[in-house]
Amino acid sequence: MPSWHPLTQTGLRFAVLAALGRSSRLLGHGQPPPSPLGQRCLLVREDQVGAVSPGVEVEPLAEPPLRVDTPVMLNDRSDVGEVPCDPATLVRPRRRIRGMSAILLPFTAGRRIDWDAFAAHVDRTAAAGITPAVNMDTGYVQLIDDGTRREALRIARDTLGPGGELVAGACVVDATGAGFDEPAYGRQLDMIMSVGGLPVIFPSFGLTAGGDADFVGRCRRLASRVDRFIGFELSTEFVPSGRVLSLAAYGELMQIPNCIGAKHSSLSRRLEWQRLALRDRVRPEFHVFTGNDLAIDMVRYGSDWLLGLSTAAPAAFALRDRWWAEGDCRFDELDDSLQALGDFAFRRPVPAYKHSMAQALHLQGLLASDEPHPDSPRRPDSDREIIATILDRIDMAVTASPVAAPPPV
Repeated sequence: MPSWHPLTQTGLRFAVLAALGRSSRLLGHGQPPPSPLGQRCLLVREDQVGAVSPGVEVEPLAEPPLRVDTPVMLNDRSDVGEVPCDPATLVRPRRRIRGMSAILLPFTAGRRIDWDAFAAHVDRTAAAGITPAVNMDTGYVQLIDDGTRREALRIARDTLGPGGELVAGACVVDATGAGFDEPAYGRQLDMIMSVGGLPVIFPSFGLTAGGDADFVGRCRRLASRVDRFIGFELSTEFVPSGRVLSLAAYGELMQIPNCIGAKHSSLSRRLEWQRLALRDRVRPEFHVFTGNDLAIDMVRYGSDWLLGLSTAAPAAFALRDRWWAEGDCRFDELDDSLQALGDFAFRRPVPAYKHSMAQALHLQGLLASDEPHPDSPRRPDSDREIIATILDRIDMAVTASPVAAPPPV
């Protein structure tokens, strides 16, 4: 039996879904064990929802068995959960979308931080109506020291003024096997709150060690230190210390009152759809911030967004969101063109997308150099020609003429 891969869905993973409306429980890798309590069950593969194993009797599910009050083991790190969900029922037309854009930390040709370009980028993002998010993965937060993080916060606050909304990553860099360093997280949270920022709690080896219950418990401890915060599920495709929660654990995270939302960066539509369905039933005001740069149209289904891709074109993202709220069909082609950039920039190795973003901004004349952080992976110079073609496509979508409404029937 091939192993399951959360990003490519090239392998298989099985779950047994009780056909009587009870909560789902993932049963792990390989062949599924017999159905619990002799119930008739629907066997679901991660890469083929609805597939039925030969010989398994099936009853239709009246509704998705989404319950966070059903006791579920949270100790299996591999348990990502499986819930039947019809994405068509999640679509939210004409919804106002909340967007947050991770700010690229730009570098000069001499490999020094270009603080003037950084301030201009923060200002340009806010002017488009998008909330800037500094010291995120796009800002090389795992590669910069506290002095640089503090300077980024200071410049961002000075640029935005006292009333401007600012989001920032609270990141602790540690190593495999490290224990949970709550004081270190406390220092990061204090740094962000000192400038009136809204923290995003980044995963670390210490924070994500153990089972889901351990992770959620640590998040509760950090929550007691702040007024508000954003949680963060991050695939190991981005950083080795990342973690994607089981759906039951995600439900527990949603129950933390001052957690206003969580960034979801598994790069899986299915997992994000499940979170949206759960959110809609349990806590509708909770924000599911998509971090899926390979599926930015998740906003159709009720996700808001906190993306690295948007750093290349924050005004275009703002226009896309306005067109969605207005029911303007130009949304689709603009979204498609932005997705083309995401598909190209976020290919493996994924962390090299930051160089792609620098190339895109440099091609638009918004940066003096397309240098990435010296310790970050690079893209080939030949990428620039392809990115330039995609930027032309984005410009065409942005300037497209309105489509006349059809005559009344």
